[in-house]
Amino acid sequence: QVQLVESGGGLVQAGGSLRLSCAASGTIFSPNAMGWYRQAPGKQRELVATITSGGSANYAPSVKGRFTISRDNAKNTVYLQMNSLKPEDTAVYSCQLIYELAVYWGQGTQVTVSS
Repeated sequence: QVQLVESGGGLVQAGGSLRLSCAASGTIFSPNAMGWYRQAPGKQRELVATITSGGSANYAPSVKGRFTISRDNAKNTVYLQMNSLKPEDTAVYSCQLIYELAVYWGQGTQVTVSS
């Protein structure tokens, strides 16, 4: 059974940086895709960034140039480096894995950016 465990959220001032990690347990082979989504209070969940097992990345326009997604396939881990954070980046960030037609989600980690 696949499980996703996120870490790295917290409180940071505007302009600061955070790095999120998401480790997937279980047996996972390529191809697959991992990504990050976020949901702010009162808003719908939105895509932040995704990356395939082959390394192709996709970003939401609002984070392009500030966030970088990467992964370590040997560790089944995806990372999200977030720089130049803004108060509007405040949200619960959740990790997603798409593998063999199934979608798995992590429990989410809170990111709060103060102005």
